[in-house]
Amino acid sequence: MPELKSGGISLKNIMLFLAVIGPGIITASVDNDAGGITTYSLAGARFGYMLLWTLVPITVALIVVQEMCARMGVVTGKGLSDLIRENFGVRITVLLIIVLVLANLGNTMAEFAGVAASLEIFGVSKYISVPIAAALVWVLVVKGTYSFVEKIFMIASTFYVTYVISGFLAGPNWGQVIEKSVVPSFSFQPSYLLMLIGLVGTTIAPWMQFYIQSAIVEKGVRLSDYKFTRLDVIMGCFVTSIVAFFIIMTCAATMYLQGIPIETAADAARALAPLAGKYASWLFAFGLFNASVFAASILPLATAYTVCEGIGWESGIDKKFSDAPQFYVLYTSLIVLGALAILIPGAPLISIMLVSQVLNGMLLPFVLVFMLLLINNKKLMGEYTNSKLFNVLAWGTTIIMSILTVLLVVTSIIPGLFK
Repeated sequence: MPELKSGGISLKNIMLFLAVIGPGIITASVDNDAGGITTYSLAGARFGYMLLWTLVPITVALIVVQEMCARMGVVTGKGLSDLIRENFGVRITVLLIIVLVLANLGNTMAEFAGVAASLEIFGVSKYISVPIAAALVWVLVVKGTYSFVEKIFMIASTFYVTYVISGFLAGPNWGQVIEKSVVPSFSFQPSYLLMLIGLVGTTIAPWMQFYIQSAIVEKGVRLSDYKFTRLDVIMGCFVTSIVAFFIIMTCAATMYLQGIPIETAADAARALAPLAGKYASWLFAFGLFNASVFAASILPLATAYTVCEGIGWESGIDKKFSDAPQFYVLYTSLIVLGALAILIPGAPLISIMLVSQVLNGMLLPFVLVFMLLLINNKKLMGEYTNSKLFNVLAWGTTIIMSILTVLLVVTSIIPGLFK
């Protein structure tokens, strides 16, 4: 990939960066959703600091994948599903869309479950918290402009700092933290392998690739300003990994040392109160709430972008309802169904989340391969195809991610495989 020329640090460059920043940080931040926070909490509570080292290769993989989509969006001016339809046909695109819609519906339900669980810690019933959160999410996107919605999402991204503060309040052993962060601690124990697969599987989800490319297209980033978007992507990936680092560290410094078992992120928030103080507990719970509402906004939005672009319908937050009815109807439907599932007594939420996880795992390898074929298409990308070195990194990431996601699917279908 040829280097895009960049000037030195100047007021003009700073202003351009501030104008372009958004899609990279937002997409990566939403990666730390209710499911991701739960996975990181369990990793720390069950294995202490042992898995901190994995965040280094995970960050590299995330940067590689997100940068390719961002570059395709800037160079082509089209979303990922749009490019897949044009280059690989309608039938393949429709199959991808069906799987993505089903997976994202399950993920959206998980986010509203996170809203309910986080506010129940503060004594708020899910019958109050979930409808209000769903209404706020709907009004934000349907009534707002892209610029306004992006600003709100950027503000939401800053609230992940609550996990950093919780980490310091937990009082970790910094010597062990540093050591385990740079020296790999590998184990062939089935439970360790399963958690490792889960950490990698929760990092790169199919919806992320579709969303970041669509967001960049709607934002209208110019090729001359791509260097700032690339920085946005890299910053976002580092920020999301730092948050994951502090979540794992917090739970390792408290629950792991005390031998306190947890099953969810909400359990982790409750357990922190007697171990690290009520403020650490409240911050952790608020972080879960913020992440859940944030993701409950983005996942339906990513789905609506993907479906409409793939089929050829109008899409975009800046469009009026009359101009893009399918886009807004789909967005609304996903929010309503996701929220209702949490309010229906006896709804099989665990089974739904399991199925969505399996669907994500099945879809990801195909999405990554399509991305690599597209990014290396000279007719499409011109001089902005991958360099040989970048292709080695990208194909290596794709192969490793594909193997791990296949294992994730298999272990989800056959839970006792690693026991």
